[in-house]
Amino acid sequence: MGFISKLFGNKKMEDTTMEKLNIGIILGSTREGRVSPQVGAWVKEIADKRGDANYTIIDIADYKLPLLGEAGGDASGAAAWSEAIAKQDGFVFIVQEYNHSITGALKNALDYLRDEWNNKAAGIVSYGSVGGARAAEHLRGILGELLVADVRVHPALSLFTDFENGTSFKPKEVQADSVNQMLDQVIPWSTALKTIR
Repeated sequence: MGFISKLFGNKKMEDTTMEKLNIGIILGSTREGRVSPQVGAWVKEIADKRGDANYTIIDIADYKLPLLGEAGGDASGAAAWSEAIAKQDGFVFIVQEYNHSITGALKNALDYLRDEWNNKAAGIVSYGSVGGARAAEHLRGILGELLVADVRVHPALSLFTDFENGTSFKPKEVQADSVNQMLDQVIPWSTALKTIR
């Protein structure tokens, strides 16, 4: 930044910092009986209390995204998916662990886009028998390839202690603190990365 900009301020930087960020909370499962909508709603409730960004739940199930490259598939939802992701400055991925990894639906949805993901930040909230840790680690590698910077703090929800009968979401109080700590990293990272897009 030049001397004049330092002295009198930079209008572009001021405009960037005054606008609220858009953070998409992406539900990573589409299967019947999923609990990701419960987890996503809980994260959004915590996030909205902060007042530091516009938080929106983005449900992959709302978009027609057949297997990428599959012949004859109805990909009519791809344009709307692209638009929804392009509008976001950062993300919180709600990730469930299936067979030690992320769902096929989430991997497919990630693969549908490229530039729309670039130079944005993300947090991960995972769940599974070991808190979804293995799925979260797989997701980190994919996000790196898409130029999404994932933050360190990672709320990991246990199917044994944060869910009743594996279906009714009842998180321990400490988990809300973890979500806030994650967002404490997602917001400044998203703000910083917005300046290079």
